[in-house]
Parts: sequence; structure tokens; C-alpha cells
Amino acid sequence: MKIIDWYILKRYLGTFFVMIMLFIPIGIVIDVAEKINKILENDIPLADVLRYYADFTVYFANMLFPIFLFISIIWFTSKLASNTEIVAILSSGISYTRFLRPYIVGATFISLFALLMGFFIVPKASLGYNDFRYKYLKRKEVRETQNVFKQISENEFIYVSNFSYSTKTGYNFTLEAFDGIDLKSKIEASRIVFNDSTKDYTLYNYQMRIVGEKDDKIEKEPEKTMKFDFDVDDLTPAIYAAETMTLSELNQFIEKEKMRGSSNINAYMVVKYKKYSVPVSAFILTIIAVAVSSMKRRGGMGVNLALGIGLAFTYIFFDKIFGTLAEASSINPLFAVWFPNIVFGILAVYLLNNAKR
Repeated sequence: MKIIDWYILKRYLGTFFVMIMLFIPIGIVIDVAEKINKILENDIPLADVLRYYADFTVYFANMLFPIFLFISIIWFTSKLASNTEIVAILSSGISYTRFLRPYIVGATFISLFALLMGFFIVPKASLGYNDFRYKYLKRKEVRETQNVFKQISENEFIYVSNFSYSTKTGYNFTLEAFDGIDLKSKIEASRIVFNDSTKDYTLYNYQMRIVGEKDDKIEKEPEKTMKFDFDVDDLTPAIYAAETMTLSELNQFIEKEKMRGSSNINAYMVVKYKKYSVPVSAFILTIIAVAVSSMKRRGGMGVNLALGIGLAFTYIFFDKIFGTLAEASSINPLFAVWFPNIVFGILAVYLLNNAKR
């Protein structure tokens, strides 16, 4: 690489990380101002608060990654343009495509960094961030599901009419075991309670029917404690469950949920596909930012920043809207997640060709 390549690459990476370091403290201050009353009321240990804000930093940076990247590139590229450095570079005989090379190298570094973060670091930060909120800040919000019907193994199915995570209690519980299409046994209870200490379940108004060739065997007890091959989270999975898993854990979780006929599969698939789409967006946003800011404009850097921020928020808007649509409707999750990249990829090609002219 030539001196000019190193010069642009250092500005690319340096401005991006400085932009993150500038905005993250602002985000933390705003979050502290919003939550300080609840933190004091609940007498939350300082160690937990510090751990929460360490996780918040990673979670916040990952969520606003496209905006940080876009603004940082527009900022330093606009400065190059206003100082007539880009004109000098292109006048020396370097083509616009060649001028883009250090930007693409920088986008590659950022993309790989975002990929590794999404696979391993962000899930753990998301777990800590959400656990803190639900443990200390959202105690009054009841995590509850209704009409849960799941396949927990090849031949076993469970059902509860509703289950409250806060009390670990479900109602109208049934567990059916089949041999092919033939029912072999059925367990029923008016109420089922998970015991944290012993990791088993207490069933009230318990009844078990074992289907025989001629006669059925029925067992009844007012209260019975049993162990089952399913977890509490199988009855009411956290809405952020997929966000807290590494890629391999997420793949296994999705396969298990598919087997169980989960209605939240689309939401989990959206999380999985975003682990790949966000790093790819680094290249698309880099090209758009360079094409927009490499020309010297009459309004100066302010016009480029305004245009860049508008495009960045439009990208975030598309990303959130189509992700939500995929989770709540029958839209293909793969299409919904990649649609913003497709649209902005086409825009990047158009703006790049226009900038070359």
C-alpha cells in the first residue's frame, strides 16, 4: 500500500472508533438520567450497575453501528474534499476506483470486527443487558405466554393454557406420549409449578392415563412432584432469547424450536440473518458515504453531514421496519433482513457511478 492508502485508512479507522468513543458516553449519561431513580429505589449493587453499563456499551455500539460508520466516513472524507486533497489525489492520475481501495480495506476490517462481535461478544452483552433490565427495572412486568403447545421430543407433546414466568406457574397442563399415531399415555394437571431449588415440577390435581389394549390404567393424586425433559424457558422463552446466543447455540436453538413447532421461528431467523447482513452493510454504507462526501459542495461539510445522517437513519428505519414485519407476519425473514442492503446496494452503485463522472 502507498502512503496515501495508509493516510486514508488510518483516518477511516481512527475516525470511526473516535466517533464511537464520543457517542457512547452520551448514551450512558442519557440512560443513567432515565434510570437513576429506579436504581436508587431498588438499591442495586454498584458492581451490577457497572456490569450493566459495560454490557450497555457493547449493546449500544452494535445497535447504532451503521450510523457511527456512516457519519465518521462522511466527516473525514468531507474534510479531505474541503481541503482539496481529493482533487489533488485524482489529478495525480489515480482513478476514482483506485482512490476507493483504502476505504474498502477499512470496510473489510470493520466488517470482520462486526462479524466476530455479532457471533461471540454481542450475545453475552445482550444477555447481561436484558437480564439486568428484567431483574431490577421491569419487575412489575409479567412475562407470560398463553396456549403453549410444543413438541419436546420425537413422541412427546406438552400444553399449558398459560404460564407466568414470574411465579413459575402454569395452568391446564397436559403431556401426551405417542407411539406413531397411537396415544400411549397422558398426564394432566390443573396447575404446574416449577421448583427452582430441586429443578423439578409440582403438579396439582394430577392425573395420568396409560392406554392399554383393552383397559386404561388411571392414576390420580392431589399433588405429585415429577421431573420432565423440558425447561421453564420452553414454556415461556424470553423475547430476547435469540439475541443472547452465539451462532452455534442459535442454530441449535432454531432447530429445536422448529421441531417443537414454535410460533416465534421468524423472530429467531431474523436475529440469525442479521449477524451476516450487518457486517455486509459496512461495504455498502462506506461506498455511499464516500460517493456523497467526496465532492466539494457549496454548503460545505454541513450539507454532507445532513445528507449522510438522513441516509443513515433511513437505512435504520428500513432495517427495523422489515425486521418487525418478518417477526409479525409471513414475510420471508431472509428477504426482510437483506432488503435494506439490496436497496442501499443499488443506491451505492448509482451514487458511485455519478461520483466517478
